[in-house]
Amino acid sequence: MSADRPIIPEVTTAGRAAFGQLARIREACETFHIVSLKRRLEAAENLRKESALIDVAVLGQFKAGKSSFINSLVGEPVLPVGVVPVTTVICRLQYGPARKAVVAFFDGARLEVGTGRLDEFTSEAKNPSNKKNVEMVDIELPALNEYPGLRIVDTPGLGSIFAYHHATSENWLPEAGAAILAISSDRPLAENDLQLIRELVQYTPNIVLLLTKSDLLTPDQQDEVVGFFKDTLQREFNKTFPIFLYSTRTGTEEFRHKLDAEVLFKLSVDRDFEFRRILRHKTRSLADSCLGYLEIALKTALQADSDKEALRAQVLDEKVNFDLIREELFIICRENQKQTRVLINNYLEQFQGPLTIKLKEELRKEMAGWKYNLWKMTRSYEEWLADKMKEEMRSLSRTEHHHFYGSLKKAHASLSRSLQSFRTLLSGNVEKVLGIRLAEAEWKLSVDEPEQPDIKTTWAFDFHLDLIWFLIPMFIFRRFFQKNFLGKINREVETNLARLAAQWEDRINRTIEEMKRQATRYVKDEIATIESLLASTHGRTGEIQKLISDIKSGLEE
Repeated sequence: MSADRPIIPEVTTAGRAAFGQLARIREACETFHIVSLKRRLEAAENLRKESALIDVAVLGQFKAGKSSFINSLVGEPVLPVGVVPVTTVICRLQYGPARKAVVAFFDGARLEVGTGRLDEFTSEAKNPSNKKNVEMVDIELPALNEYPGLRIVDTPGLGSIFAYHHATSENWLPEAGAAILAISSDRPLAENDLQLIRELVQYTPNIVLLLTKSDLLTPDQQDEVVGFFKDTLQREFNKTFPIFLYSTRTGTEEFRHKLDAEVLFKLSVDRDFEFRRILRHKTRSLADSCLGYLEIALKTALQADSDKEALRAQVLDEKVNFDLIREELFIICRENQKQTRVLINNYLEQFQGPLTIKLKEELRKEMAGWKYNLWKMTRSYEEWLADKMKEEMRSLSRTEHHHFYGSLKKAHASLSRSLQSFRTLLSGNVEKVLGIRLAEAEWKLSVDEPEQPDIKTTWAFDFHLDLIWFLIPMFIFRRFFQKNFLGKINREVETNLARLAAQWEDRINRTIEEMKRQATRYVKDEIATIESLLASTHGRTGEIQKLISDIKSGLEE
């Protein structure tokens, strides 16, 4: 590929017919309150507002090697990588004549920074839960001159415990023009991966699977894994997807050349064609969903007014009653919140004894070098204890937090089942009463990341004995005070483990509460959409028929 090939300019005429179709879909959604399609519609419409770059989203579960892959692709370590969840926000990389990074914040502010500072805004360590409110980071690199017209998008890992990351990635999915789904070769194709592909099919015709860390497998094992993936995908989707091996350790150039030739180079060279193809795909998917709702509106518009209340009662029967469903969601939330503290305490109990022994041993070694008076020795003990407790509790929190999520996972599963049941009942009623299959709507439950806990330690003495240090001969009493310090360790460990459990309980239960609110909003929006379709169609048969006809005509353009 030529290093000096010019960048393809923005294409302003591509997809004109699709843009007209999107206008019809927006009109239908606004007229009949079809809120379920709002996010997908906005993403499709954004294509005409953005420079005509194709966003190639690199997606996948936590630690699938996405950032490492992109660094390998551009030939330099631009994106931070690590052994814990790293990427906090969406990062978009494209060609630019000079290295440049611009951080965009949710309040509209923009900040240009050196690429060496990216981890301050994109990493979990330096921007936990995106507390700096970064909306997006755009990076320009001369090294990407081989991919004119493309923008490589690094997304936070799916499936990490930090579900802020999960929500960020999933909320961005409708923007994808092409998708590279990274799956680590050392684990099987999971249901989460299949679900992600099901969602991606709505947004892009270009889906590629990238088996990262392929160096962990022998050639025979690589063939076996690829064969398994192909069979699974064919069975699940009745179609094939391109599958590529990749490693950043061995054979990188060969892997990259193959991916370049068959995916990235093709997208870049045929950018105009691919852009129109992607836009048509998004638009057709939206049109199919929108037509499902409009068919409901048309059916109800054709009903006599006297029949409409009976029709509404059949579709929105007692099983899809909002108040009853809200009560069910409340009970799910409450029952799981009750279990949170118990489950965390039960798990942390095993660490009290070993941690107490460990800290006592370390304190003995530390005190062996303390030849201070009582006041200075007391301060040294209190500082040592605070530092050690902070270190141990945060280490314990960081390494064991996935064991704290029992109630949260159960709540998520129960809420998901409840919403799926609601969706099934509502769709069944619509199909039974109106003879129409309701288009699938999107709903996701995101989980906020619990914050790291702080710690609290007590004074070395219950009274200020150390203030009269000059009256106490340490050569006589030193061992007595050291024994007193050692004796406090068990209680300090017990107190801070309880504090750790309480802080995680608070964060997890607030997350469960937020999941309940999201689930409730979803039910409310879906019922509101159906209510609108059933109740606001009087005298609008012609209008609805025209919308349906216009959208169907747009599918043929």
